[in-house]
Amino acid sequence: MDALCPVCQKLMTEVSGHFHCSNCHGNYQPQAECPDCAKPLQVLKACGAIDYFCQHGHGLISKSRVHFSYLPTI
Repeated sequence: MDALCPVCQKLMTEVSGHFHCSNCHGNYQPQAECPDCAKPLQVLKACGAIDYFCQHGHGLISKSRVHFSYLPTI
């Protein structure tokens, strides 16, 4: 998955489950958000598959519709 840094808009690299920006040296955790209500999605993992579920009435969300935001890690 390609991800742009929320600070400098440069391409980030994925490192051990998070993203690192070599330009501004930030580390960011991806957060899946519902495209309909913009609230965080529940991530369901089973047998190698990843599904996304909106607990706010929108049900299962297709991977192609999921929006990602990138939150700074501590």
